[in-house]
Parts: sequence; C-alpha cells; structure tokens
Amino acid sequence: MSEQNTFNLNIDSEQLAWLSIDVQGEKMNTLQAAFADEMKDILAQLNDKSADIKGLIIHSLKPDNFVAGADVKMLDACTSADEATALAATGQQIFSELSKLPFAVVAAIHGPCLGGGLELALACDYRVCTDDDITRLGLPEVQLGLLPGSGGTQRLPRLIGLMSSLDLILTGKQVRAKKAKKLGLVDAAVPDSILFEAAKQFAVRSKRKRKASSKEKLITNISVSRKVIFDQAAKKTRAKTRGNYPAADKILEVMQFGLEKGMVKGFEKEAQQFGELVMTPESKALRSLFFATTEMKKEHFGDAKPKAVSQVGVLGGGLMGAGIAHVSLAKAKLPVKLKDVGEDGVLNALSYNYKLFGKQLKRRILSKAQLQSKMGQLRGGTDYLGFEKTQVVIEAVFEDLELKQSMVKDVEALSDKDIIFASNTSSLPIYQIAEGAKKPQNVVGLHYFSPAEKMPLVEVIPHATTSDETVATVVALARKQGKTPIVVKDSAGFYVNRILAPYMNEAAQVLMAEQEIEHIDNALLNFGFPVGPITLLDEVGVDIGAKIMPILVKELGDRFQGPDLFDILLNDGRKGRKVGKGFYTYKGKDKKVDKAVYNLLKLTPSKSIDENDIALRCVIPLLNEAVRCLDEGIIASPRDGDIGAIFGIGFPPFTGGPFRFMDHYGLDNLIEKMAEFELKYGERFKPCQAMVDRAKEKRRFY
Repeated sequence: MSEQNTFNLNIDSEQLAWLSIDVQGEKMNTLQAAFADEMKDILAQLNDKSADIKGLIIHSLKPDNFVAGADVKMLDACTSADEATALAATGQQIFSELSKLPFAVVAAIHGPCLGGGLELALACDYRVCTDDDITRLGLPEVQLGLLPGSGGTQRLPRLIGLMSSLDLILTGKQVRAKKAKKLGLVDAAVPDSILFEAAKQFAVRSKRKRKASSKEKLITNISVSRKVIFDQAAKKTRAKTRGNYPAADKILEVMQFGLEKGMVKGFEKEAQQFGELVMTPESKALRSLFFATTEMKKEHFGDAKPKAVSQVGVLGGGLMGAGIAHVSLAKAKLPVKLKDVGEDGVLNALSYNYKLFGKQLKRRILSKAQLQSKMGQLRGGTDYLGFEKTQVVIEAVFEDLELKQSMVKDVEALSDKDIIFASNTSSLPIYQIAEGAKKPQNVVGLHYFSPAEKMPLVEVIPHATTSDETVATVVALARKQGKTPIVVKDSAGFYVNRILAPYMNEAAQVLMAEQEIEHIDNALLNFGFPVGPITLLDEVGVDIGAKIMPILVKELGDRFQGPDLFDILLNDGRKGRKVGKGFYTYKGKDKKVDKAVYNLLKLTPSKSIDENDIALRCVIPLLNEAVRCLDEGIIASPRDGDIGAIFGIGFPPFTGGPFRFMDHYGLDNLIEKMAEFELKYGERFKPCQAMVDRAKEKRRFY
C-alpha cells in the first residue's frame, strides 16, 4: 500500500498483522470520514488472509499519541442531522467489522486515546497501554455537546460496568493508565519500551467474550438495579446541568435503551441521537470553543521570540501567589523563588503547595520522592535572595499602586540582566505600575484568576512601551503553566473584571430590591453560570470587591457605581468565604445564607422577580460592556472576548460566550429588552452606541 495512506498493514514472520495509524501532515491522529474506504479495504484484506494471521495489533506511528478522537471539523461540514447520523453509522459499521475478525485484535496504546480513538480500542479484543503520564483514555464527547457516536455508549458499559461507564461518559473525564487498568478498561499497563512485546502476548491469545465477574457488571444486567442507577444518574445530571446541556440527557437515554433492547438497537439509537446533537446550538457553540482554543495555542504575538525561562519568582504568599507558584512548579516544571513580607506568608504558600501535591500523591499521580522533589524546587523567604537568577518575577500582592511601583524598582535593582516584572493586578492600569521604571519595556500585566491552579485563563496586558519580547515570553510561560492567555489592552479592569463588575453590581441591585440571596444565585445557576453572583462575591472576597469598584468608577465612570453595601458588610467582618462569613456562612464545604445579612442591609427578602428577568438583568450590563471593550480595542476579537468570559468568569460555555450569545439572541431583540429594562430600572441599561450601530447595520459578531 502507498506510504501516503493513513492506515498501513504489514504481516510479520510470526504471522502477526500490524496495522499502523499515521495521519499525514498532522501532529495528532484523528479519525476522518475520508478514511472509511481505507479501513474497509484493510478489513477486506484481513478477512481474505485470516487463515494466515494469528492476531492483529493496532498501533500509532506518532511518537506521543494513539488517536486523539474524531476530526471535529467534519461535523461542522454536516448540513443536517441525517448526514451526521450517517457519519456515526459508518464508524459503528467499521468498528463492528473489526470486532468480528476471526483472530484476536489488540490496541497498543501510547499517549492520548480519546473519543473515536477509544471507541476503536473498545472494538478490539484486548487493550494494552503504556504507563507513561501522557497516556490518557476517555470519551470527552459530552464536552462538545455530543455523545460517543461510534459504539462507545454500548461497548463501554458492557466492558467496565454501568456505573463506571456513566461516570466516564457523562463527565468526559480522562483516566491515566493505572486507573484504566483498575477499571478494566485496559488489560495491561506497561512501560513504553515493552508495549509491543506485551501486545504480541495478547495477540496470540484466542478471541474472548467477557463475563460479568464483578458486582457492578452483574448490576448492569439486572433491570431493577439498572433502573435505580439510571434514575439516580438522571437526578444528579439534572442538578448539575439544569437542563442546559442536552447531550447529558441523551447519553442516559441511549445507554439505557441499549442495555434494554440490545447492542444492535443501541447502535441505531446512538447514531440517531448523535446526529441530532450535532445540529443543536449548544454543540455548535461548544465546538466553536474547541476550535478557538486550538487556534489560540498556535498564535504568535508579533515577530519576537520568547526568552528562555529557567526559574520564576513570585512576590506574595497568599492564595494567588501560592497558586501561581503551583502552576509554575507542577505544569511549567520550573523552580520557583517566593517572597513574602512575613514568615507566615511564606509558610502559607509552602503549606498550600504541599497540600495540592499531597492530593496527587493520594491519587498515585506522584510518588513520595516526586512530591519531595517538587517541594524542593519551591524556595521561600522574606528577602530577594536568589531572585537575581529568575527571568520572570510575578507580583501577586494586594491592590496598592505605590507598593507595586516599589517592587518594580526592587526587581530592577537585582541584576543588570533584564528581568520581566509581571503584575497580577486585577484592576490597576499597567502603565501606572510601570511609571518610574528604568526599563518599562520589561513591565507587563499577567492577570490570573482565583484559584490560580484551577482557572484556565490568563490576561496578558502590555502597556504602551512593553516590548514584544516581554509579551512573547509571558505568553509562552502562561501556556507552559497550562493556561489559555488572551492579550488585552491596558485599561482599568482590563477585560474580564471590566465586564464582571456591572454583572456583580446588578446582582447587588437585585438584592437591594429585596430578592432572596438564593433566588438570585439560582437564577444565574439556571442560566448556566457555575456559581451564582452572590456566592462569587463571597468567593472573590467582599474586601477585594470594595477595592476594585472605586478604581473602575474613577477610571471608567459612574456606570460602575454599584449600591453602597461593601462598607456595611466589611464593618460587620463579612469578607466572604476566607473568613467563614459573607452573604453566606461557611463550615467546611457546607454553606448557608446568613439571614442576619437581611437585617444588616434593612431588607425584607422575597421572590417577587421572575428568575429569567433576574438572569437577564445581570447578564445584559455584562454584554453591553463586552461590546464597548470590543469597540475600544480592549480585546482583539469577539473570539478572545468569548474565551475570556467563559474561562475567566464561567460565562455559560453552551452559549459559546457573550458574543455568540448576542448573535443567537439577536441584537434587535436584545436592544428591545434593554429599552424595557431602562424604563423600569434606569439608564444603566441603555445600549452603548457600538451595539446600536451594529444592530442598524445588521452586523453579526461572527
């Protein structure tokens, strides 16, 4: 066969067939509809030569991946549900033929084996994977608003049991080799050096039929127990998705149907529902996010090359500083020097990192020796000793302009070499922090979101004279830290906090209109946010909000002036979750509304405003500000605005972000709603001129 083929078949002297996968011109193997004919030809050859073949091993020629899934682009090319259903049915048919080959078929897996790649492996008799950290197995289709469409919903529960497969398919989580072996997802996890030898041992075995050997597998086959499991799963799913993610409901429906009616009927149902989900606005929006983040990973900002970074400095041992230190250690794999004004701050950062690494130790992701090695790379103190060896120093202290300016001078005095000073300020303009710097070209904003070890976004904020090399260096560092960076213009609040502030202010206005705290939070949870706005204020810290809002009012105007409640709460010691008391009280993971807040604010709470109105009241000021940011060049594109809002504040992913939401809702409809709210609640709902102009010209954002 031609070397340009994706699939190539060879039969060795031991009568073992080797089927290699190598998508030409791509770093990752993905399955595409165009490969169907190739696979059909190979299956025909395998059947013709079956008498001469003892077994088949499927493997990748890529050095770091097996098959990362199906090519998502082919789904966007579908113009109807029937077309997408036909794609799924073709995949099912090919994998079914593979599973029926008269000899043992083994998947030899190294690197990501996801989506269609895992469905291919599930159609094999045996699966062997490497125990390398890059080897991950999973069915992440739900994260694209889809369900596994090439047999995954039917084969997985029959292999590992119903409860384990529901957990994998409904969450889209990826598992490492050890976990995959424990689940029964793979038959062996071995060092990379002996992967093929191990695969050969399985390939010469006879084909096997699995028997229900564990309690869970038995439950899968008992209809009463099965119904209980599906009922519980549906209840948990609805509580989590609140009806905003149709794929989750369809997954439950298809899996239950297949276990009741058999695999053949299950495949038909799976393909049909896959086709319907491909055409939903939710899946289209989630796929747009996938394309956007993939695009962003390849982008370069200017012609400058990033400087090599071998060590990072962090100023501040609070939650943010400790989190930034952690992603630098764990993800970027760089040693960290940390400074705080007091020993307690240093100890806090060390303890915080030890706990996070301790969780990885407990899950056997790290060994004890690896944990000790990681902690050995985090050095802390109350002075700048060792900071002269760093290339980037990230400042994460509280919002005080003079303090930040003095830190710039301290860092500049450390070495004649250029050290980049990156400020994690959440609202102060970067040009102000750079005032008085000897080398302002080395000063940049690098705004992380709390908690830094979890939140995926970083805003990169160059001021007028920040060098391209500085921008390129911190963008590259952020990516190594596992973050998605967006470059935004230097202005108070930057992008994310600027659009968040009016959203939070409106939630406070609704509260002062005597609406129950939980009613407000539930309205936005049902809209699709991961946490409600009142809870978010507690999480961020009431004291932080109190510092940020006056800066935004001073720099951007009175539209950022919210109701006067911060001082009242702070005078009562209500800083939020970190002190166990804000709008809610906190004990461990438990929280409940502190009704004393209503007396403090002189409110008589009710639920008189409709949930949908509350949600739109909070979201519309955010949308209005997002359009202003685009018009002013704060963000480079609607795409960056959508990514920033979703990854930074949890704007509902199934909408595609604020700009895709506005396209879907319609600017004319939105402006009409804003006019209604302006009459009811005031001028803050007046649409900005950029929104009005765009609506008149019938221009969409995408």
